[in-house]
Amino acid sequence: MRAPVLLWFRNDLRFDDHPALHAAAADGRPIVAFFLLDDETPGPWRRGAASRWFLAGALESLAAAIAEHGGRLILRRGPQAEVVPRIVRELGARRVFWSRRYEPWAVAADRSLEAALRADGVEVASFNASLGFEPFEIVQADGSPYKVYTPFSRAWAGREPPPAPLPVPPGLRFADPEGIASEPLESWELRPSRPDWAAGLRESWEPSEAGARALLERFLNGPVWSYGRMRDFPGRAAVSRLSPHLAVGTIGPRRILAAVRARAAGEGRSEAEAWPFLRQLIWRDFAYHTLFHFPQLPERALRAEFRGFPWREDEVGLRAWRRGRTGYPIVDAGMRELWRKGWMHNRVRMIVGSFLTKDLLIPWQEGERWFWATLVDADLANNAMGWQWVAGCGIDAAPYFRIFNPVLQAKKFDPDGAYVRRWVPELARLPDTFLHAPWEAPEEVLAAAGVRLGVTYPRPIVAHEPARRRALEAFEALRRAG
Repeated sequence: MRAPVLLWFRNDLRFDDHPALHAAAADGRPIVAFFLLDDETPGPWRRGAASRWFLAGALESLAAAIAEHGGRLILRRGPQAEVVPRIVRELGARRVFWSRRYEPWAVAADRSLEAALRADGVEVASFNASLGFEPFEIVQADGSPYKVYTPFSRAWAGREPPPAPLPVPPGLRFADPEGIASEPLESWELRPSRPDWAAGLRESWEPSEAGARALLERFLNGPVWSYGRMRDFPGRAAVSRLSPHLAVGTIGPRRILAAVRARAAGEGRSEAEAWPFLRQLIWRDFAYHTLFHFPQLPERALRAEFRGFPWREDEVGLRAWRRGRTGYPIVDAGMRELWRKGWMHNRVRMIVGSFLTKDLLIPWQEGERWFWATLVDADLANNAMGWQWVAGCGIDAAPYFRIFNPVLQAKKFDPDGAYVRRWVPELARLPDTFLHAPWEAPEEVLAAAGVRLGVTYPRPIVAHEPARRRALEAFEALRRAG
């Protein structure tokens, strides 16, 4: 076999709209497909359990697709600084192609690896496969990063649109190099064995390129046009659920953007009808923009005054929150959905985040770590940005005094109780009047519904109004001290 090119798959586990794949195919040499599981470079941000499960399915699907095109996906595990040069030497490859990542450790590791490969005479080319615009492409007039979403989104929308998505290269073929070892995917133990907690994930997700395209098609067939009106109602099938596919790259944002625009044109609709959804793609770019320019985002409050905030240690409260046993039905529904499906509706993410950081005064990093472990769409930029937003301590964050009342939020966004009844079935027989605040129900109503507070369903672990006042007093004391 002629000296091949090495195509290093990363967070781009697909064929569609894959610039590195296109470059490798255009090179004309045999293409060797490679994936590296590097659990060391990320440090504390090693993939969480739920996202590892999703990754396993995506890798199986990618490997099958590569086999259909004559090749084999080579799997290796270890630090990229050691493993990538090693496989390059084994193959005798003189060119390496990959898609760029933007996490702080990835930026540093990629720069170092590229320098080492070039020093050995190996050509390296990297590409954007995961964002509309890269973090360094949109900056303010003075070259500084944006710190507020609205002007960032205006700058994003004011540019020429991102390039059109690339189709799968025609006549694509991969190589199956002899004598090159590949680790069995099963040896990585990405899926749970005992206990097997992934039944709900298997019911909820098809982690593959085909699964992503099916979700996109479902979304385009209706929900995208009502997204602006319905996205905040967790009991409705009104959102795309594409986030885990974007996280591992079984679909790319340019494909989503192009598909929405094409469907709008085909149905004679204005693209503005889909703008509330398209803004979510811009928000995702803004999260990566923030992470790239402020690499402390996952660890430390970006607003300096919050670094002295009097957070509380509350193991009992944290455990109740994680298990969906807080006594607030909308909070508990969200946390149970998260545990079962590895995913949570975005409005409910904000509600449970506010409850943890404002009602319980538990540090936002605790929530960030739990989401990292349990979300199939765990994504460092979006997860950290979201938690700093809801805690009020990041750039362009919700003001700290915006404290969600979980009962009012539930009554507004789950008015018929469909969401709570699904995930908190022990309350399903309560009438709508008391469903979101069962402690307010008369004893005879509770009894008729089979609810025994403190027995079949917990009483609230904290009273919201006193907790709200406590949070505001803590913030006011911090503001005065600053």
